[in-house]
Amino acid sequence: MPASEQQHEQALQKFLDERPELRHELDNLNPLLAQAKGETAAQYRDERLHEAFEAEAERLDLFAWELTLQLTAASAEDYQAQRMEVHEEVAEMAGMDWLEYCELYGLNK
Repeated sequence: MPASEQQHEQALQKFLDERPELRHELDNLNPLLAQAKGETAAQYRDERLHEAFEAEAERLDLFAWELTLQLTAASAEDYQAQRMEVHEEVAEMAGMDWLEYCELYGLNK
């Protein structure tokens, strides 16, 4: 099962807590930029946070949901188990053979 919204919010908070420079940047965004996009300052800030999170996931060669699991899992083993469970669900939904899917995404079954 993919990460829940609550897990994702916890991951975003942990991500931000570990990056004080990002928090400072987000806390000091130009409100005119939000206004130009027709967003509130909070919406604009949240969007920038999500972009930074996605960029970090990409930098780590992960999907954003994998980074969410990584930041919220109780242990490395728990992360790996949850990660493989989600990948299996994705492969099933895509109608792909599990071994073919693993090969495509470089997963060790």
